[in-house]
Amino acid sequence: MVRETSLSPRNLIYPLFVTYASGEPREIGSMPGNYHWPVDVVAREAASVAELGIPAVLLFGIPEAKDAAGSGAYAEEGVVQRAVRAIKREVTDLVVITDVCLCEYTSHGHCGVVRDGRVLNDPTLELLAKTALSHARAGADIVAPSDMMDGRIRAIRSALDHEGLTDTLILSYAAKYASAFYGPFREAAGSAPQFGDRNAYQMDPANRREALKEALEDVAEGADIIMVKPALAYMDIIREVREAVLLPVAAYNVSGEYAMVKAAAAAGWIDEARMVEEILTGIRRAGADMILTYHARDIARRLRG
Repeated sequence: MVRETSLSPRNLIYPLFVTYASGEPREIGSMPGNYHWPVDVVAREAASVAELGIPAVLLFGIPEAKDAAGSGAYAEEGVVQRAVRAIKREVTDLVVITDVCLCEYTSHGHCGVVRDGRVLNDPTLELLAKTALSHARAGADIVAPSDMMDGRIRAIRSALDHEGLTDTLILSYAAKYASAFYGPFREAAGSAPQFGDRNAYQMDPANRREALKEALEDVAEGADIIMVKPALAYMDIIREVREAVLLPVAAYNVSGEYAMVKAAAAAGWIDEARMVEEILTGIRRAGADMILTYHARDIARRLRG
C-alpha cells in the first residue's frame, strides 16, 4: 500500500529482430530467449506479446543485402516495412515502433553516410527522413531515430508533417552513449562498424550536461518521447532528463545488460526473476515512464502471476 514505485507490463516495450529468412525463428546466441523472427511469422510473436499486456514492440530489421547507402532501410518493401504491415493486419491493439537508423543496412556498419572515412551528418539526414517516411507509410505508430545525427528530429518531423503524417510520433534516442554494453545487439543485428568507432556521434559516457543539452534540443525539434540509452550505468541521466523535460521519458535496458543477467543466471549465481524485477523497478524509480527491455516477455508473465 505504501510502495512508491510501480512496475507493470504497461511500462514495457519489447524489441524484436525481423529477418527475410523463412521458417521458424532462430535464437540469438548472445541473447538467449531472443530470436531472429522471419517476417512471415513475426505477427504471431507480436500477438503473444500483446496478450501479455505489453503495449508496444520495437522492430529492428536484418536485410538480405547491405550497401554503402543503407538503401534497405528506406526500401518500400524493406523487411521492417513488411513486418509493420503484417503486424498491423493481425494485431490491432499493439503500438508498433520502428528503429530508424542505417547501421543495420550499411556495408560499413556506421549510422550515416560515409565519405573518405568520415561519417557525414547533414547528408545522412535526408536518408533518415526517407526511412522514417517509409515506416510511417507502412503503418508504424512511432518512429525511433537511434543514429545520433544532429538535427535528425527536425528533419524527420518536417518530412512527416509535409506528407500529412502528423499523428506519427517520434521517440528520440536523445542521450545515446558510446557504450560497451551494445556488443550482443551488434552481433544480433550484424551492425558492428567495419572501421573506427561511433565516438564521433554517440556520447562520451563521462558526460552528464551534454545529455541534457541533447534532450532539450530534441524536445525543441519536435520529439514526442525522449530516451536514455543504456540504462543501468546511466540512472543519474534518466533522473536528470526526467526533471528537465515534460515529455514522457524512456530508457533502454540494452543487450549487454540483458546478457550479463542471463550469463549469471545460467551459472546459478543469481535469482534471475528477482534480479530482473529489481533492475526494472530501479529504472522506473530513476524516472523512466517506459522501458525497452529484452526481459519484457518474462517479466510480464511474472507480474501477471
